[in-house]
Amino acid sequence: MKLKLGLPKGSLQEATFNLFKRAGWTIQVSSRSYQPVVDDAEIEPILLRPQEIPIYVQNGIIDAGLTGHDWVQDCGADLHEICELRYSKLTTNPIRVVLAAPANGPIQRVEDLQGKTLATEYVRLTQRFLAERGVEAKVEFSWGACEVKAGPLVDAIVVNTETGNSLRAHNLAIIDTLLTSTTRFVCNHAAWQDSWKRQKLESFEILLTGAMNAAKLVGLKMNLPKANQEEILGLLPALKNPTLSPLADPAWLAAEVILDENEVRSLIPALKRAGATGLVEYPLNKVIF
Repeated sequence: MKLKLGLPKGSLQEATFNLFKRAGWTIQVSSRSYQPVVDDAEIEPILLRPQEIPIYVQNGIIDAGLTGHDWVQDCGADLHEICELRYSKLTTNPIRVVLAAPANGPIQRVEDLQGKTLATEYVRLTQRFLAERGVEAKVEFSWGACEVKAGPLVDAIVVNTETGNSLRAHNLAIIDTLLTSTTRFVCNHAAWQDSWKRQKLESFEILLTGAMNAAKLVGLKMNLPKANQEEILGLLPALKNPTLSPLADPAWLAAEVILDENEVRSLIPALKRAGATGLVEYPLNKVIF
């Protein structure tokens, strides 16, 4: 038996492959192929646009896939959400689906779109958003590159943004936010009811979330004199109490702790000044809570 797995092609592809690598699966694909190769005979992967994955999963063409919450909401697919995976193209921050228009232009609020025209890939999501606010406007489907259309071709756009850089580069201002989105691991209900597939999917959940957890954490080892133990351990913001081990010299202890990578640059000098020695920072592949 095989699990048919949809992987997002495009901006999320590299980040997705890197996440799977940290979770324990190596995925390779040629530049001209939509059929990746993975080092797991139980998986049948296929590259698809993330916009398409929810419908293919819902209809049972594939068992499961990784796609954005934005695309699930846009198409209204009936899916089982296995877990949230907080990663995107550039950062671990969520993306936002926003309504934007030329800065200092006539569109300053949603109501200003009455009788106007918008361009977006999120046609259904945008139509629902406008209907909920009692605004009637024409919503045109756009094959991406919406930013260049705002002003010359349409009055406003609805796009996703991670950093806002593209909007600022095109002198566009955000009028409103339709939703905040992260990557979701989803499957159809039939796959979730199948005992073999469910076990495989649950294994994915454990390892992928473990890899996500580890991405922002590091391990730190050190030796510390017992005389300074209270002071040194008081500096450590650990997930749990640090692991302590005796050394051959009874006046010293070995300590090991997991902490946020951003804390290391300030902690190591402080630990060194407090008397810790033999400090070793090391990366983590997975952290399972």
